[in-house]
Amino acid sequence: MARYLRPERSWATYIYDFGDYWRHTILLESVLPRDQELKYPHCLAGERACPPEDCGGPPGYEDLLEAIGDPKHEEHEASIDRVGRGFDPEVFDIAKVNFDD
Repeated sequence: MARYLRPERSWATYIYDFGDYWRHTILLESVLPRDQELKYPHCLAGERACPPEDCGGPPGYEDLLEAIGDPKHEEHEASIDRVGRGFDPEVFDIAKVNFDD
């Protein structure tokens, strides 16, 4: 079986949801030996909360953040109802990402 490994420090682009067009740039920092105690894929770190599904891509998410951050915004209450009162866009929850650990 052939194995194809990209060289370390190589970049890839990943598009999630072609409708909303979430574009991610991924950097392969290093290739490490497999840890038999982990389930893969396994996230090591991250920043900020995941945007809710079908929020309209990056522009829609910006609008949502503006609405939930401004109690005087006409869409504030509807946006809060959509994401929940506990939603904090600054919190990254690694347990949600590695949900099957």
